[in-house]
Amino acid sequence: MNRAFERFEAVMEKAMALQAAMTLFEWDNETLAPKEADEYTAKTIGSLSEQYREMMVSEEMRGAAAACCREGGLSGTEEAMLKEVKEEMERLSCIPAGEYREFAKLRAVATGVWAKAKEEQDFQKFAPMLETIVEYQKRFASYQAKEGQKLYDVMLDSYEKDFSMEALDAFFGELREALVPLQRKAQKACADVDDSFLSADYPLHAQEEAARFLAEYVGFDFNRGVMAVSAHPFTTNLHNHDVRITTHYRKRIDSSIFSVIHETGHALYELGIRDDLTQTVLGQGSSMGMHECQSRFFENIIGRSRAFWEPIYGRVTEIFGEPLKSVALDDFLAAVNRTAPGLIRTEADELSYSLHVLIRYEIEKMLIEDDVPVTDLPEIWNRKYEEYLGVRPGNDAEGALQDIHWSQGSFGYFPSYALGSAFGAQIYFHMKKEMDLDRLLREGRLDVIRAYLRERIHQYGKLKTSRELLREITGEDFSPKYYIQYLKDKYGR
Repeated sequence: MNRAFERFEAVMEKAMALQAAMTLFEWDNETLAPKEADEYTAKTIGSLSEQYREMMVSEEMRGAAAACCREGGLSGTEEAMLKEVKEEMERLSCIPAGEYREFAKLRAVATGVWAKAKEEQDFQKFAPMLETIVEYQKRFASYQAKEGQKLYDVMLDSYEKDFSMEALDAFFGELREALVPLQRKAQKACADVDDSFLSADYPLHAQEEAARFLAEYVGFDFNRGVMAVSAHPFTTNLHNHDVRITTHYRKRIDSSIFSVIHETGHALYELGIRDDLTQTVLGQGSSMGMHECQSRFFENIIGRSRAFWEPIYGRVTEIFGEPLKSVALDDFLAAVNRTAPGLIRTEADELSYSLHVLIRYEIEKMLIEDDVPVTDLPEIWNRKYEEYLGVRPGNDAEGALQDIHWSQGSFGYFPSYALGSAFGAQIYFHMKKEMDLDRLLREGRLDVIRAYLRERIHQYGKLKTSRELLREITGEDFSPKYYIQYLKDKYGR
């Protein structure tokens, strides 16, 4: 390490500390903070956000980065850190400080407004704030856009590099053509599957016990992480020794079961990042698509398989008691893999899930590129659900208000869910050539699977892009054919 890089690291450490503080406040705001704290906590988050921006674009940071370039002799990891900081500097420097601070404050308040509007099933109570969020996002994207670049492409680039609207249009086009008819056919075959036992009156303490058991079984380390409850399950981290997940408890127990497995998949990624990368700009997942790849790999490809449940089904039924205790494993698996068009993305079956994502992708493009009024959103949403899934929301809470993402300004995030599913299927097909996954799962050897993913993906943090990781693991570039084949194989049965 050269002396210039030591100086650069010291400056970067200050910026990362500010980011960790913001993460901690945001976690608290979503979990334990009292309802009336929103407005006041927003001021703190706004101030920290402004200080983070000032640090990242400061002369101190610029000077430290320039000195590293002059002195040279950097390792590959150090060069990657420097590149990432320069990109962040470029992204932030074009946004006026006041606007950046005000948007951070707005986001902190907006989630509370969204939650209240959702509780009251009234989109119009959230619409004015969403209009302001959309205006900010479009303005920020216009500051950052390169010549001729579309605003929505700028937003997409924040979550998944190398996947523009052109690439995603082709990807979703393939999914639409393959999955819509498959879903309708599989739905008829699943019509007689009984899943009523999933909605029995199971006590809250049983759901909580099962959640902790499943999180630990999949690999969550409670010495380096905690689990809480929030309106919308999520994962966040301060570093690789402080990773936090949330879940929710609903009438249907499969909702909490699979949200916990999903968030544990995210957590394993963060826990597996190398110590020399954590608390740096590279100490996070490669992309949101690769992050969703890990969560959906554990939730669906692993977590809904017979082999996963064979060694633990008896234990889980003991926790829940009747009527689950009297349900055979095959009947449980039929129920949790049943496909039926539904309204809620987070509770959608594996086959119809990407159609939920497609709807959000199309709506985001309309909001950003076509200037569709925010107030028209509920009707557009309802119409698209009828078109793609044959169902229509009965209220805004199960319609356009069901996701937290837009209240957080996360436009361009949703496609990552479908991309992640496709990444996971492509990796799964390759892993089956290298190991007997079913045997490992039947033996409860998830440690072998975790070690493989940590070695090939997790340890690198943001050091490599998703496409680089896919090429290194599978020997080829991204291809949606594996995801389509996986779903055809599974639901064709």
